[in-house]
This record gives sequence, structure tokens and C-alpha cells, in this order.
Amino acid sequence: MFEGKTEGAILPRLRDPGLIRSAVVIGAGSMGSGIAAHLANAGVPVLLLDRPGDGEARNAPAQAGITRQLAGGGFMHARLASLVEVGNVEDDLPRAAEADWIVEAVFEDPAIKRDLYARIDAVRAPGSIVSSNTSTIPLSVLLEGMSDRFAADFVVTHFFNPPRVMELLEIVTTPRTDPAVARRIGRIGREVLGKTVVECRDTPGFIANRIGNFWMSVAVLEARRLGLSVEEADAIMSRPFGIPRTGIFGLMDFVGLNLVPLVWGSFMRILPEDDLHRQFDITVDPFLAYMLEKGLTGRFGPGGFYRRKDASGQRVDEVIDFTSAEYRLRAEPALASLEAGDLRTLMQGDDRGSAYAWSVFSALIRYAAQIAPAIAPDVAAIDTTMRLGYNWQLGPFTLADRIGADWIVARLESEGHDIPPLLRSAAKAGGFYPAPDRLLSTDGATTGNNAAAVAMSAAALRRARGPVSGNAAASVLDMGHGVALLEIHTKMNAVDLDVVEVIEALPGLVARNFQALVIGSDNARAFSAGARLDVFVDHVAGQDWPGLDAFVARGQRAWSGLKYAPFPVVAAVGGLALGGGAELMLHADRVLAHAEARIGLPERKVGIIPGWGGVTQLLLRAQEELGDPVAAGMRAFNVIFAAEVAASADLARQAGFLRADDRVVLQQAGLLQAARTLALAMTAGYRAAAPAQLLAAGAALKESARSMVQARLSGGGGPTDTDAGIAEVLAHVLAGGDAAAGTSLAETDFYRLERDAIQELARRPTSQARLVHMLKNNRSLAN
Repeated sequence: MFEGKTEGAILPRLRDPGLIRSAVVIGAGSMGSGIAAHLANAGVPVLLLDRPGDGEARNAPAQAGITRQLAGGGFMHARLASLVEVGNVEDDLPRAAEADWIVEAVFEDPAIKRDLYARIDAVRAPGSIVSSNTSTIPLSVLLEGMSDRFAADFVVTHFFNPPRVMELLEIVTTPRTDPAVARRIGRIGREVLGKTVVECRDTPGFIANRIGNFWMSVAVLEARRLGLSVEEADAIMSRPFGIPRTGIFGLMDFVGLNLVPLVWGSFMRILPEDDLHRQFDITVDPFLAYMLEKGLTGRFGPGGFYRRKDASGQRVDEVIDFTSAEYRLRAEPALASLEAGDLRTLMQGDDRGSAYAWSVFSALIRYAAQIAPAIAPDVAAIDTTMRLGYNWQLGPFTLADRIGADWIVARLESEGHDIPPLLRSAAKAGGFYPAPDRLLSTDGATTGNNAAAVAMSAAALRRARGPVSGNAAASVLDMGHGVALLEIHTKMNAVDLDVVEVIEALPGLVARNFQALVIGSDNARAFSAGARLDVFVDHVAGQDWPGLDAFVARGQRAWSGLKYAPFPVVAAVGGLALGGGAELMLHADRVLAHAEARIGLPERKVGIIPGWGGVTQLLLRAQEELGDPVAAGMRAFNVIFAAEVAASADLARQAGFLRADDRVVLQQAGLLQAARTLALAMTAGYRAAAPAQLLAAGAALKESARSMVQARLSGGGGPTDTDAGIAEVLAHVLAGGDAAAGTSLAETDFYRLERDAIQELARRPTSQARLVHMLKNNRSLAN
């Protein structure tokens, strides 16, 4: 629905243009091509190079990387691929002289990399940054034999796969690195690429993989030692620890068992002799060796610890049995320890699940505390990398605080283990995070916790000044510099009547006390997931049609009050903006959207159409852009009838939810501050918008919509007769009702048509069934 090359679909990125103008990525494998795609997502032109292809197709390997990213969702919009030019290292390496940043993502062999660096250094521009995406090789090893000039501009930038999705970026420098280069690459990571940047010390595996690979080794080997099955180990090592449900064996299958000799083998070659990881050397495990001998490499092979298809290609749900070494049906774990209410209680149980949980965690916390001083400045850096790099809910030190650092130390001492100094310091201090604003540095000292103080947040504004006004559902906060913030703080920022009440009072409140308004919150998951259905359904169930019309009209007036207020309104949209939330966004003067914002009007799936001005505002945007009323009406019709959610800000722009002068940022954390800056810039000479006029498209639009729906009905597998009925009502609204084509109608005329449509659809039993089903089951009914 939202794919395709529509002119003007790509929104400008809000960033400092002096940070980076262009980049070169060398290596078009999954990581290199993914990095190139994400640079393009940030609006940075990229040259992607790989080895030369055969014959005349010399750029084919690099082009294959682009094709892979287009198929796998590496680009936020297909048109962004046009920012990536392909080439090969033999013909095109001299063009690295044009780049501000050159990223190397080739095979993990220091000799191969250093040979490439020498060639890069011969052609690059003075002051250009060169970085490696290595995940295991120390920076000092990569720099052996390289000049001081090159070393000053060289860093490790370790992305995680896939680069578009994974938020973490580890940056490694050495004393030879120019501090200005370190600062600049950190800003590029945060402000341009939208990453959470963690500065790591130059040690094997840096932070995430040093600890993560150790945890994986321990979790695999201890499961087998203690006699747990694949399912039991994954059940213990997932939900109780706040780890994804893949657990350990599902993760190993995803990573690929064939990488164990390469990745874990590299660790075994370079780790110090006394490193605890050597006691859990997965590379010499005989069962793993057996699986690799049989070609059982994991999810992308014929099977791994789990198998989804048997030898004949039939779908199965099987796991490997550690005793028979054969596949069997997956079984539901029946460990009593899984019923424990918290992790500490689980570890205190007496079954093998409890023994496993303690065995893995005790090794993890000992290792993390032992190596922390060598790899990171404080415990927050390590917790952040494990949360973002491995998708854990909590890092190891936060997890230890939940369990109790003093309890952990006492149990380890009773078992005869040496206690790392950092762990002992935590037990004495009252935890690794002894107070909300305090944490431990890795030398054991207590220091300030400023990890969350980098960007503006609603929580910080609330603590500093308190709310200006509000209720349990929404608050008005003072952002400073004369800008107010409307913060919705219901579950998923859903809109209820309390939210409407606060918004109704905003025009007067802001006009008296501020000069601009931002709508946004700290909730990265949702700008607003839509209006709550319970009040709507209550009116329908009681056949209170006047009450229903008053309810819809109230929302229209509240949202319109913001649109025509005498001050600029900026919607800071991150996460989901659905239904009534999307309609609220559509009434703002400007939108500043996180690049991964997901915007849509799914009302057709609950049997109705948007009623708080969503149909009208989407049509208005389309008429402003396209001019022709029928073409504009059909674009709005297709988007609303599809009821799909645009999967990025650029796709939302293509659908018409965002205007050409709206802006995108890739850094979620900086969204509110950037929105305040934008709102302030709009205050000079601001005048309230004049009431909008729209042109009726008339019968031509209704006929076009009817033909489209009928064609889809006859094709089968698409909309139902219920959907066709909704489509007819929707087309009537978009056409301007019964007005003749070309008639100029006020915005309020279309709002009236929206309300009439809601009344008509809400009386239909099929729509009522959809509404009730969604309210009760939180999923749509395709009746």
C-alpha cells in the first residue's frame, strides 16, 4: 500500500549538515550493506564498494547488497536506495577522497583489514574519519604498522545487525585517537544515525560481545551439565531474566552454530589466560562439534537446537534431544521453579531449573564485575550495551540490584568463590545503583548517574517545575523559552475523555502563558495509540445516538481548537500514532517525526471511519498537494480504506499523513528538544490559520472508489461485503456528500459528513460486531 516511488515521499532530516556530507562503506555483506542503507536512511549519500564481480558486472557484489537490504527492510523507504551508489574496490577506491567517513566492514582478518587501510590512507582526504565495524578485533591490533596520522582519524564503530533496527553503537578509541575525531563520530552516531552510543575501551569483544558471548557459552554448557532439555533451558533463560523468548538455544540457532569456531574461537585465541571465559570454552564442546559435523547450523540451515522442517520439507516443531542426539517433538517445560514469582525466589528453589538459573547468573555477575574495570567506565555503560545489543530488559548490574547484591555476595562466599571488588563494593553501597541519581563507576566508587540527562524529557520537566495543569490522563508542562508541552500519560497514550478535557482548555491556557505548544511524551512506543473505544461502544450499546454525535463533535472541536489556535503547534511523533492519535497529529501546524514512527487510521477494521477530523484533514492535505479533487480523494480513500499502518515516517509522508515541510529525526531521545526548537522558530510572525475550504469531487470519486472495491471483491481474499459498505460511506464523505463536483465546501461541512457517516455505520450490526470484538479481544473481526 505504501511502497513505490512517489515524488516527494522522502522527508528532510533535521541534523547539523556540517557533521557529515557523504560516506563510503567497504564490504557489501549483511552488515556493510545494512550500514550503507542506514546512512541513506539518515539522508547521507553513500558509495558502497565490494570486490569486483565477474566479467562486465564488476559492481554486481555491491549491487547484491542493496538488493538484499531492499528485500529485508534495511531502507525506511525504497526511494532511499537512490542515495547509495555501488562500485568496487579496484575501480572506485580513489573516490574515498570525496567522503567524510569511510567505514570498513570486510572479513574479520587483521591482515586483510590492514592491507585495505593502507590503500585507503593513500587516497582519503585529510581529516576524514576511517572506522572498522569489527566486533572482536582490538583496535590496537588493527593499527599495527599504521601511521600516527591514520591512527588519529581511526576508530571502531561496531554496529549491531540489522543496523536500521538495533539502537546500540559501540565506539572504541585509543590514546592515539584525535579527541575531536572521537567527539565527531559520537555526534554522528547519535544525532545523524539516531543511535545510543557507548564508548568502549579497547579490549577483546569490547562490551556487548565480551559479556554476551560469555553468557551464551555458560548458558549452553551449564544446561547440558545440569541435565536440562532445550525447552527447559530456554524457559528459564528467557522470561524470568527479562531476556527474549528465544532464550539461549533459540538465540544460538539465530546466530548460527557455524560461527562458534570463528567468533568464539577468536575469543579463545586472544583472551587472557586467566579469563573466566576459558573455563566455559564452547568451542571444544563435543555435542556442538557433533551438530556441526552433521551440518546442523541453526535457523538458516536444516536445523539446529530447534528444527522447523524435517528432511522431507514438512513443517515440524522439534528440538534436539541431548541424550539421543535425535530430533523429537517440542514439549512444554514442567519445572516447578518456573512458577516462582521473582528471580531470587527461582534461584532459591531445589529443582534443576533453579540450579541452572543460579549457575548461569552467578557466573555472569562474577564475570561482569571482574572485567568491568577493563572494559567500561561505569556499570551503566555495561547495562546499556546488554539491553540494546542483546535485547535484555535489564543489564546484569540492574538485574543484580533486583536480586540483591548483598544476597549474591553471601551465597557466592558460601560456595567458596572469590568476590570481585566491584561486586563487593556494590554489596556495601546498597547496590550498583544505590540511589536514583547515583551509580558505581567500575573502580567501585559511587558517582553521579547522568545517563538520562542528555536529552530533554517530560519526566525531567515534571520534576523540575511540576505540571502547569492537567489530570490523571494528560498534563501541560513548561518546556522553557515560552513553549508548553502537552504530555499524554495514559497506557500507550490512548485518548480518553480526560485527555479531551485537557486539550479543550489548551487554546486559552497556552495563549495566556506561552507562545507555542509541543505535543509529545517520553513514551517511545506511542505518540498515541488511538482513542479508547469504551465510551464510543457504550453510546452504541445504549442506542444513544445524540450522545454519540455529541461525543464525536466534541473531539472534532477539541482537535480543531489546536489547529486554529493563535500559536504554533508542533507534534513530536515517536512510535505509534493511530486513529484518534493520528487525527490529533493531523491538526498540528508541523510534525517532527521520529524516522521509525508508525502512523495510520485503522478505523475501517472496527467498522467505522475516522471521525475526529481524520478524513477531512487527510483529504485537505491531498488536495493541497495534488490539486485535482478526484485524485486527491482517491489517495485519501485508498489510505483510509486500507487501514494499514505506515512503517516509517517516509512511508507516512507518501500516504499523505505528513506534509513536505514536516521533518524527521533519527534520534528518538532528542525528539522533544528538537520539537521545542522548531516550535520557537515558528513563533516569529505566526498567524492563526484561516478556515480551510475544500472542493467536492462529486460522483466521479464515488464511482472510482466503487469500481476499485468491486474489483477487489471479485478477486477474492480481500475485503468483505461489510468492508464494501464502509467504503461506500467513506467515498460519500470524501466526495463532499451530495454536493456537485467543484463546489467549495467549508472544513466544517466535511466534519458534519464524518459525523453523519459515524451515525450510519454505528447503527449497522456488522459494525457493532467489529466494535465489540475489538473492545473485548483487542484484535479486529473480519466479518
